[in-house]
Amino acid sequence: MKPKAIFNWSSGKDSALALYKTLKEDQFEVTSLLTSINKEFQRISMHGVHVSLLEKQAESLGFPLIKMELPKEPSMEEYREIMSKTMNEIQSQGVTHSIFGDIFLEDLRKYREDQLHTIGMEGVFPLWKINTTDLIHEFLELGFKTIVTCVNETYLDKSFAGRIIDKDFIKDLPENVDPCGENGEFHTFTFDGPIFKNSIGFEIGETVKKTYPKPKSDDREENGEYVFWFCDLISK
Repeated sequence: MKPKAIFNWSSGKDSALALYKTLKEDQFEVTSLLTSINKEFQRISMHGVHVSLLEKQAESLGFPLIKMELPKEPSMEEYREIMSKTMNEIQSQGVTHSIFGDIFLEDLRKYREDQLHTIGMEGVFPLWKINTTDLIHEFLELGFKTIVTCVNETYLDKSFAGRIIDKDFIKDLPENVDPCGENGEFHTFTFDGPIFKNSIGFEIGETVKKTYPKPKSDDREENGEYVFWFCDLISK
């Protein structure tokens, strides 16, 4: 029997490609998708995608969905408490592995693995250390379709929000922006591809600006804020 695994689903392109590779390699039984949700707004954390579209993704992918609801601005202690409770419940169902779409952020991988080890689980990273330019081209060549839902103004301006990722999008990226947005430059919503039973229907709404306070130890900008542009997607 294959070991059981939970898949950490963000709704974006890296998750979609990592899930594709996981299913193709067929080494794990994926039991469900796990997604962090802002409880107040019912949207995926950082991606800004409404839960109604997330649910359509899960239905099209054919997996049960576990929504981990977080407060609007959780402290690290609150986050860890909610995550610990969620993961312990998942582990009690015989799940031994947790799969992620991370590519090269060493600190993030170590954090995930350390947290998993405390409850006797292992992390799996199907995209780890693969060249991100190669990954984004593979993603497109496989027939996946994804739209940019959020951009970090430090790296990209408002015009990039709401764009479909294609070869022109990649060419338009500034040199300091990773083509997969692995440093948090942008986030996406994947609405079609080889692992979907059907395309996810949506309309593009307005693009809104949101700011978030920076940690006190981070004073790279005088205003002490992170600025993001979110393109709202409306389920149809």
